[in-house]
Amino acid sequence: MKKKIMIGITIAAVVVIGFVGFCMWFLSGAGSTYYYAQIDNNKIEQGDSNGGVINFHGDGGMSYSYTLPAYNENGDKKDITFGTSKELKAGAFIRLTVMPVRGVLEWSEVQYDELPMAVQRNYTAPGNE
Repeated sequence: MKKKIMIGITIAAVVVIGFVGFCMWFLSGAGSTYYYAQIDNNKIEQGDSNGGVINFHGDGGMSYSYTLPAYNENGDKKDITFGTSKELKAGAFIRLTVMPVRGVLEWSEVQYDELPMAVQRNYTAPGNE
């Protein structure tokens, strides 16, 4: 009987430790990938709360959402949707931190010369238009 209780406690401890470890990894942003995009305000949506579970326009202050083609450091393309609290500067380049399951964690504006070379091939340098 004692042996079964000890096995049960051991299994429970392993599950709890594994769950805590997963939560720490999930919340830390480890495993995220950078994607780069150029703001196109023709691809912006502004909307009201629609009561959905995933809702850029709800209580989080995300009044706008963009769906833009974005490229990782290898130049691989992916359409990415993310929310913002304001309309972004047209033509600006941004770096998106994207994590599987969680989506876009954050974005920041970058300059053209900060883009990886494989990404630069997909855009025209400012002044060369």
